[in-house]
Parts: sequence; structure tokens; C-alpha cells
Amino acid sequence: MNPLELARARPGPSFTVTFDGREIEALPGQTVAAALWAAGVTSWRSTRGAGRPRGIFCGIGVCFDCLVTVNGRPNLRACLVPVRPGDVIRTQEGTGHED
Repeated sequence: MNPLELARARPGPSFTVTFDGREIEALPGQTVAAALWAAGVTSWRSTRGAGRPRGIFCGIGVCFDCLVTVNGRPNLRACLVPVRPGDVIRTQEGTGHED
């Protein structure tokens, strides 16, 4: 059973967002991190120095490992940002700014 079935959740209809140019489906009420995980994406940032992959770690907005760029805005915590129809989500490289 998946979490939606366990909770007997009945979210509204899904909608489409893009992640690095690839369309993925999301549900109302999901965070960016939840939508990415549901689509099988577990890493969406690389570290500044070594370029190591990062994704969700704490899930509550404390650690900043899940930083992502949404609609051109870098450094957003994917675990806190609600996903919206049409969002353009991109993997964040380093600081998210042109260094």
C-alpha cells in the first residue's frame, strides 16, 4: 500500500510541473520534494565544492540539503515549498547563482 491509500487520502486532480525539462505529475498539497520523490527523483542539488548530489535529508526545513531552483528562484527548500501547477523546477548547482 502507498501512503495515499494508507491515509485514505483523496487529493484533487494531478497537474504537471517540469523538472530539468522533464514533465512530472504532482498532487495538490505536495511540496516540491514530495512531488520529486513521487516521480523517482532523489537528488536535485549538487554541493559547491565537490559537486556531490543532495536531496531531502531532514524534511522539515532545518538542514538546507534540499535546495532547489523553482521558477528561476534559487535556494528554495524543496521540503517547504508547495508545488504549483506549471512550476519549472531545476537542479541547483552550487549556490544557485552564477558564481
